[in-house]
Amino acid sequence: MSKQQTAERNWYAIHTYAGYENAVARNLKQRIESLGMEGKIFNVVVPVEKKIKIKSGKRAEEEEKIYPGYVLVDMIVTDDSWYVVRNTPRVTGFVGSGVFPVPLDKKEVDGLFARMSAEQVEHNIDLSADDAVIITDGPFKELEGKVAEVDKSRGKVKVLVSMFGRETPVELDFLQVKKI
Repeated sequence: MSKQQTAERNWYAIHTYAGYENAVARNLKQRIESLGMEGKIFNVVVPVEKKIKIKSGKRAEEEEKIYPGYVLVDMIVTDDSWYVVRNTPRVTGFVGSGVFPVPLDKKEVDGLFARMSAEQVEHNIDLSADDAVIITDGPFKELEGKVAEVDKSRGKVKVLVSMFGRETPVELDFLQVKKI
């Protein structure tokens, strides 16, 4: 079966069973090495992005798949390289029209790799306006206050603290407060 052969090196997306992306990538890398396809298949990547999640006041770094069920392959499409990728266990096929794999757009790949190298902070804080909090860090440590507003996108919370007989707004990081 003759595939569309190109002498051009491109990135392609392959569809896998969801949850098996890392196993497929590992297996495909082993197959490339054992079948001597290093000259045709150059890289196999599971697209993930690092997210820093804040849970219970603690930072935790997690990797989250950008496209669950997909693995990216940098390769030159020939009959042999197509066969190696396509017949890897748990690969359901190339993304494309019919039997011919369609290469990913260069801008799309560049954007994807930029997204993979950037750290994103995701704040999972269960604070809302009027919650009573205690400040755990900084110059206002040990003071109690009431949440005035929450800015999840910036990871900030505005707390009204009683100082000098009146309530004063103080902007703090989510990590600097704890719900009472």
